[in-house]
Amino acid sequence: MDEDNRKEVGRHRAERVKNACQDTRRRVCKVWRAVIELECFTSVLRVIMGVEAIPERMGGDETVPGSWVLSVTIASVLLLAAATLFHLWMQTRRYVKMGNLIPGPVAYPLIGNANMLLGKTHNQIMEKAMELSYIYGTVARGWLGYHLVVFLTEPADVEIILNSYVHLEKSSEYRFFKPWLGDGLLISSGDKWKSHRKLIAPAFHQNVLKTFIDVFNDNSLAVVKRMSKEVGHVFDCHDYMSEVTVDILLETAMGSTRTGESKEGFEYAMAVMKMCDILHKRQLKIHLRLDPLFNLTGVKKEQERLLQIIHGLTRKVVREKKQLFERQVAEGKAPSPSLTEIIGKEDKPGESNLAGTPAFISQGSMLRDDLDDNDENDIGEKRRLAFLDLMIETAKNGANISDEEIKEEVDTIMFEGHDTTAAGSSFVLCLLGIHQHIQDRVYAELRQIFGDSKRKATFSDTLEMKYLERVIFETLRMFPPVPMIARKINEDVQLASKNYIVPAGTTVVIGTYKIHRREDLYPYPETFNPDNFLPERTQNRHYYSYIPFSAGPRSCVGRKYAMLKLKVLLSTILRHYRIVSNLTEKDFKLQADIILKRTDGFQIQLEPRA
Repeated sequence: MDEDNRKEVGRHRAERVKNACQDTRRRVCKVWRAVIELECFTSVLRVIMGVEAIPERMGGDETVPGSWVLSVTIASVLLLAAATLFHLWMQTRRYVKMGNLIPGPVAYPLIGNANMLLGKTHNQIMEKAMELSYIYGTVARGWLGYHLVVFLTEPADVEIILNSYVHLEKSSEYRFFKPWLGDGLLISSGDKWKSHRKLIAPAFHQNVLKTFIDVFNDNSLAVVKRMSKEVGHVFDCHDYMSEVTVDILLETAMGSTRTGESKEGFEYAMAVMKMCDILHKRQLKIHLRLDPLFNLTGVKKEQERLLQIIHGLTRKVVREKKQLFERQVAEGKAPSPSLTEIIGKEDKPGESNLAGTPAFISQGSMLRDDLDDNDENDIGEKRRLAFLDLMIETAKNGANISDEEIKEEVDTIMFEGHDTTAAGSSFVLCLLGIHQHIQDRVYAELRQIFGDSKRKATFSDTLEMKYLERVIFETLRMFPPVPMIARKINEDVQLASKNYIVPAGTTVVIGTYKIHRREDLYPYPETFNPDNFLPERTQNRHYYSYIPFSAGPRSCVGRKYAMLKLKVLLSTILRHYRIVSNLTEKDFKLQADIILKRTDGFQIQLEPRA
């Protein structure tokens, strides 16, 4: 029996050796077939060029042209062999093996799935991404070269990533922002992100936001007046929404005058808009994504020019505001009330319980932020504030933040608060132009609040705009300004929905746009229906099924600021104009890079209300 066992073991070993040899032989044959094909191609090339296959001696030491072809051939063969061996070696790595267990399109050696982006327009890439999501489901992978990218659209999986304090680091795609935003809140990580988030959050407290109501009203009325020249014909409303959001940010973030009142402010606003365009281009165009090539282009020179304008104004305003604050303190005239007095001194239990946020949303919790449970008194209405003033005051009171870091945070607020709100408000106007019956309900609500009065909106008025709020929520569901969120995974992650492990080092892309259009979460997801956000419909929906402002520790700190601004802006426009559109949502041509926009423009018409 022992002899039989030894023979059996020997046969198995021989079989394994034989299989290994055959596998190696097959791989070597593949390499040599490629070499032979390359040699054949080179021979044909020589014939076409009229060059001999082998250099012949002429008189003296001269050789006929052709030796360079042989050199190129040898170099090509070696390069091909090296690339093949590298590819075979990569396939043995744990990272690649684990990635290949996740479903996804066929990847090619060296390039992975990068070929799927070549020659595609913005909206074609968007359409392709949606097509692949239906093929591969809620968990899918792609390869950019040998870098793994995993796409998630299951709320339970999304919660694991966004609710984690381990996976806080943004993906490498955000490096394009660094020349502009430095280490601001959007792209910083680790202790710096945590400390700055804690410092900045109070600047978005509700009592601070109340002081911005007049700014929101004045700028909304200004854009209503500017749009009057468009009455009666089709135009792109995004241009106007972009300008008014920059104007509002100039006043609320920096305390500066709006673009129409200052040449410097106008140049700054134009520079912000153009910088956003450059960032969009770098996301899409391969040659602009590579820093060595980007640095050789005219786009780099234009970026440097724009950043001189942006950083020049921000540094100037920071310096002047700081000097003014220090002079006031020295003269015993410190601004009153202080930030501490505005937001209330006592923190109530649970105010910072981000990690413990319930997994199911209700109407009131969708915009929950760090300071929801703080004192809600009205003391903040006594003093006109800007985020920059608050940060300078905080720094003066001992916070560990430098002037340069304050500049970076102001720049970050200007970026994050501009393009997102401009796109969101433009989509709302387009959808209300299409769905007249919904616009009529919004206008009826506004009539109930304001009657025939021409008065400006108050903070209390915005609390009564419940149907308009649902319209905004539904617009952000169908067309989230940030259509995807990318994070770098620092540890292996076991997914909740399926038995896959996402290896450390992977870029995880959370498909917000796709999650918001899942039929199991939103019945008839392609239909614009604000009643999707009635309290009884939201209470049993997974918290991470609606994430237009992201969620978890790195959620948008300014989401209540954005909602308040949108309510005042949109209500003011709708009180003056009826919005009309001859298109439907199916006509929208979408582009999804940093911000979701329409490549065909946000086309609407205006009719003055009686």
